[in-house]
Amino acid sequence: MTDFSSLASGHGLGDRAGRGDRGGGAGARRDPRDRAQLAAYPVSGRRVLALFGPHRWSIAVVLALIVTSSALGLATPFLVKEIVDVAIPEQDVRLLLMLVGAMVGVAVVTSVLGVVQTWVSTTTGQRIMHLLRTDLFTSLQRQPLSFFTRTRSGEVQSRLTHDVSGLQGVVTSTATSLAGNVATVIGTLVAMLALSPTLALLSLVVIPPAVLVTRSVARLRRDATDRRQKALAGLHAQVEESLSVSGARLSKTLGAGEALAQRFTSTSAGLLDLEVAAQIAGRWRTATMGIVFAVVPAALYLVAGLPVTGAGISIGTLVAFTALQAGIFRPVMGLLSVGVQVTASMALFSRIFEYLDLPVEVPEPAPARARHLDPATARGELRLEGVTYRYGGAAAPGPDALRDVDLTIPAGATVALVGATGSGKSTLAALLTRLDDPTRGRVTLDGIDLRDLPSNERAAVVGVVSQETYLLHATIRENLRFARPDATDEQVERAARDAQIHDLVVSLPDGYDTVVGARGHRFSGGEQQRLALARTLLRDPRVLVLDEATSALDTRTEAAIQDALERVGEDRTVVTIAHRLSTVRRADLIVVLDGGRVVERGRHDELLALGGRYAALVAAGSRDTSPDGTDDEDVALASDAEPVALAA
Repeated sequence: MTDFSSLASGHGLGDRAGRGDRGGGAGARRDPRDRAQLAAYPVSGRRVLALFGPHRWSIAVVLALIVTSSALGLATPFLVKEIVDVAIPEQDVRLLLMLVGAMVGVAVVTSVLGVVQTWVSTTTGQRIMHLLRTDLFTSLQRQPLSFFTRTRSGEVQSRLTHDVSGLQGVVTSTATSLAGNVATVIGTLVAMLALSPTLALLSLVVIPPAVLVTRSVARLRRDATDRRQKALAGLHAQVEESLSVSGARLSKTLGAGEALAQRFTSTSAGLLDLEVAAQIAGRWRTATMGIVFAVVPAALYLVAGLPVTGAGISIGTLVAFTALQAGIFRPVMGLLSVGVQVTASMALFSRIFEYLDLPVEVPEPAPARARHLDPATARGELRLEGVTYRYGGAAAPGPDALRDVDLTIPAGATVALVGATGSGKSTLAALLTRLDDPTRGRVTLDGIDLRDLPSNERAAVVGVVSQETYLLHATIRENLRFARPDATDEQVERAARDAQIHDLVVSLPDGYDTVVGARGHRFSGGEQQRLALARTLLRDPRVLVLDEATSALDTRTEAAIQDALERVGEDRTVVTIAHRLSTVRRADLIVVLDGGRVVERGRHDELLALGGRYAALVAAGSRDTSPDGTDDEDVALASDAEPVALAA
């Protein structure tokens, strides 16, 4: 009697079983996070399909290639049937060569079609991803600083990179596998019925319970794998927190090394058990698949071999049918996971569209409304006219940070903004640089409403140095030229000299080619501030806004920078927020803020003689930093104080 199993194994049954074992999603369930995302931000299918509209012909080509490839793949079992039933028994060499050649030809053509399909679908997916990625990046660039302060940076990066990249799988995997699975299942069922209705009926009875068993075991494996991944994520978080620059510094200064080691050991021990459980669950899934792929062919052989049911079933028919039956298992499993794949894909679109649809709170002016200002001829006069700024905006109104502020900052003047913490100084500075727009009123530069001035022209006129510096992980020269890419080496060095950082830079082994390190950790806080100041000075803005830009400097360095700023700021408008008296007293105009209102304005001596809010801040600061009451250059204005009357 002919060995049916040896004939079947020669036609790739074991290989198909292996690929079926790797078919992902067999035990998948809809992720609750995906459902929650779609509930919070629903996505219409029409909007998703609109993304694919410009690529309809490419998608049509992909579908045609999938159907053609599936149809050609179904020809192989019929060729095998003819070889086994006719060519070999009748020793028909010519027919045998033709059939074998046809089998090779089918393999070559389907392989080539698969390559072309991958190229077309990947190209289409990458073009859609490119459009979404650039649109999303542009949209996020238009968001105000308040958006980034309330949103985790990791969340923004995840949507821009991981979520957009995940859409590649929607095009090249989810959509194509869905189409391919449908074509394969339908074509295979038709071919099975054509070969043997009896064996086809048996397959329809055997396959469903086999699928259910496989899905149940796969679900157990998925649960074990999920627990392992969560534990592994916790382990990675501990590594990042403990072994980063900031984490290592915190651990050493608090003497927490032993506690962190014990915590890491406990987490690693828990991960050990979860790894074993995940591997055992995976082995059970593999064993279950092996049993399924042994039981189903065995049942076919049994039916074909029994006299009652096997009449009319030839060996070739059985071999061909076994190959078809083995090939239908994987696409059936794939179709059972379509709901999960669609939900996951729509959740990706939801997360991306949610950010794309964010309202632009600080929009660019419409072309018809835009006004222009030449940086070379700008005077640098700033005005705030009836400005009120309310946190939260119209959607969720909060307290007023500024109320009914009217202020003129003359061109070429040096103006100091002082006041207690929370008085509105930084908010006012943010409005001057249009990091946000006022809730009511307007801010003008040389008579032009900042909302009517394109952002690139405004940034060319108004430069900002804030207390929180940010340096790129690049060389000093690249960091400085980030503000002005076409700057010469001489201009770079001049800006560094003005910021009192040149001598330090040239003392380094690599000079201006020294890499500053992640977030500038290679330099002290004061050195980082001076580098940031040099970067802004290199841009040569007509208006310079310094928001605590010298807070990390010692008194001597700050005095040197103030002297430099006076030299480079002779024809500039300088707005500075500072707490040191040595910085404030040099200003042409001191503006005192309290509770979001301008309560005083004038020069240092005038405000002291007035005996109001400014005098109280100076007096309180003098008591804190100079107990003997002397006029110390290092006196810091108090962050909060009650008004007092000073003796003449």
